[in-house]
Amino acid sequence: QVHLVESGGGLVQAGGSLSLSCAASGTILSINTMGWYRQAPGEQRELVAAVTRGGITNYVESVKGRFTISRDNAKNTVYMQMNGLKPEDTAVYYCNAEVRTTTWGGHRDYWGKGTLVTVSS
Repeated sequence: QVHLVESGGGLVQAGGSLSLSCAASGTILSINTMGWYRQAPGEQRELVAAVTRGGITNYVESVKGRFTISRDNAKNTVYMQMNGLKPEDTAVYYCNAEVRTTTWGGHRDYWGKGTLVTVSS
């Protein structure tokens, strides 16, 4: 069993900053890509940023230059620094990780429970 526990989030004014972190624990042999998704009310969940085990990152266009994703492989933890926040960034942010738990199995997706980020105008 694998658990992803997010921390961070909260309420901030437009232009402010927040940091998110997500730690994976449990029976973990390896983790491929880790990332952050978000879902605003009435919207579909979208990928915000992701980082491979080797450190290659990608971002949705709307957050480029404002958000920075990073990870600590030794701690099975992914981080996201969010600067210049805008009201349209308001959403529940979910952590995702591709985790391998057995030597005979492949990697599968695991999700955190989500953390709310609210940006006031």
